[in-house]
Amino acid sequence: MMQMRVRRSRHSRAQRGAAILMAMLTVVLVATLASAMLWQQWRQVEIESAQRARVQSQWILTGALDWARLILREDGRQGGSDNLTEPWAVPLAPARLSTFLAAQQGQATVGDDDDPSQEAFLSGNIQDLQSRLNLTNLLEGDKIHAPTRAVWARLFKQLNLPEAELDALTEQLLLAAAAGGAAPKIPSSNGPGAFQTPLMPSSVAELGWLGLPAATVRAIAPYVTLLPVRTVVNLNTAQLDVLVASVPNLTPAQARQLIQSRATQPLETLMDALLVVTDPKVKFDPAEQGVASRFFSVTGQLRVGSNTVEEQSMLQRDGRVVKTLSRKRGVVMLPQAGSTLQ
Repeated sequence: MMQMRVRRSRHSRAQRGAAILMAMLTVVLVATLASAMLWQQWRQVEIESAQRARVQSQWILTGALDWARLILREDGRQGGSDNLTEPWAVPLAPARLSTFLAAQQGQATVGDDDDPSQEAFLSGNIQDLQSRLNLTNLLEGDKIHAPTRAVWARLFKQLNLPEAELDALTEQLLLAAAAGGAAPKIPSSNGPGAFQTPLMPSSVAELGWLGLPAATVRAIAPYVTLLPVRTVVNLNTAQLDVLVASVPNLTPAQARQLIQSRATQPLETLMDALLVVTDPKVKFDPAEQGVASRFFSVTGQLRVGSNTVEEQSMLQRDGRVVKTLSRKRGVVMLPQAGSTLQ
């Protein structure tokens, strides 16, 4: 009898233990499923938020580009030279979008109760691409344009870059231009049976395709551009190094004098430049220098919280007609510890 009671007690305890274990497993299973559902819901919300932010950024930056086109069109209507005293040359400092909305609606502020971390800031600028040396000018049919080659040689000398790299650049540029749609096969250093194909770059950042080291590309990037046609250098907007490279026999001191003079009295003709630089050895060539521009770069940045989206566009203006040639958009990494600006 006693043994039967002991067996029943053990059996009862075993049943209670199994029930407790099943209950614990059920709780764990329910918690896991609930966590998975919450994660899926959070992920879906994040995706929708990112998609909404992307679309909103796209529309805002498109509006900023249209604004820039309007400014350039109005400037083209007035004609004359293009210089750094005109409205298009004034950059837009980071400004709250709510400021624009408030001005439109006649209110003091808009969205003061919103989360400050979600406040949007818009900034941007317009740059004259003809203030730089144009890579396209190096080509003259199936050969290198000698005067432009001399201009680039002076730039490389100004920047303390080896001229051998310029020789390699012009050689590869000729091969890429001659290739067109079917690039020629060029022996590679990988072996007698290996070949490489030079590709025509579409931007200055891609000059490495033509054999330039990355350090050289970074060094010349502020002074050169890649435009679809031959262009002149605008003396009203060019930097000192570009002026010295573009104009034969122009010294850095004379270039500074020209920059100081145009700040108060923009150049309207090349004759005005001769009146500033009176050295008879300095000659301005209408085929190489000018005082007006057709190509511009528009940069717009939209910052929301810690996220910054940047769009760069190339515009071509012919009279009052302003058309967009290219648009590139990307995310800018803000400078933080362990990160770099890209």
